[in-house]
Amino acid sequence: MDHPLDSQSPLEAPAVRRVGALRPFAWLWMGARDLAFRPGVSFGIGAVVAVLGLILTTVTWQATYLAPALLGGFLLVAPFIAMPMYALSRQREQSAAPDTTQAFQAWRGNGDSIAMFGLVLALAYLAWERLAAIVFAMFFTEQVQRVPHLPPSLLLPGQPVSLVLAFLAVGAAVAAVVFALGVVSVPSLMDRPVDVITAALTSLRCCARNPVAMLLWAALIATLTAAGFATFMLGLIVTFPWLAHASWHAYREMVDT
Repeated sequence: MDHPLDSQSPLEAPAVRRVGALRPFAWLWMGARDLAFRPGVSFGIGAVVAVLGLILTTVTWQATYLAPALLGGFLLVAPFIAMPMYALSRQREQSAAPDTTQAFQAWRGNGDSIAMFGLVLALAYLAWERLAAIVFAMFFTEQVQRVPHLPPSLLLPGQPVSLVLAFLAVGAAVAAVVFALGVVSVPSLMDRPVDVITAALTSLRCCARNPVAMLLWAALIATLTAAGFATFMLGLIVTFPWLAHASWHAYREMVDT
């Protein structure tokens, strides 16, 4: 079976559309319908992500300083894990028969660019991990060793407010950059023969052209991801593939074909 990109030539930077401020709710609705296209695959990948979440939680439970870095890493790798769901949503959109094999090989059509984007994110992750460790060391005392001790430590007398704010600001800034660079980058790289820079700039342009919708979308992603973590990762079995399918529709509505 030929890959959808095999017959395409490299594209110029695609146009970016303006969408309504409340469109993220429609993306979630369409993503929920896509879950039924190949539920075994979607929920199976969700289960794998839930297991990864449990491993992440186990590691950070005894080493609190790793929590920001590992959570940042989770955000970085999530779009790559979600690629089979993007492919399944594309198949459903094209009224094609579900092809699980093609879905898991969707990266091959633009594999070099996807690998390069992964390398860029890996380097960004390493920088983020070091920065998070430095800020953590500046703020937290050795008595804060476990995740349950972290929130109370924020209220201890003598903790400089500036360092608390710095720790939170670093996390928020990294999350914002990851979101802005990646909101449509991986779906774009999978769907069309663009390079890493074009995909990243397209993602940034989507955020610049649709700031309100993107803020709402980021809030929905954060809320559903937090709900997944709050249910001892069981919720991720549903919320991760749901968000992945919805992200495909976000890409399709904002990026011109």
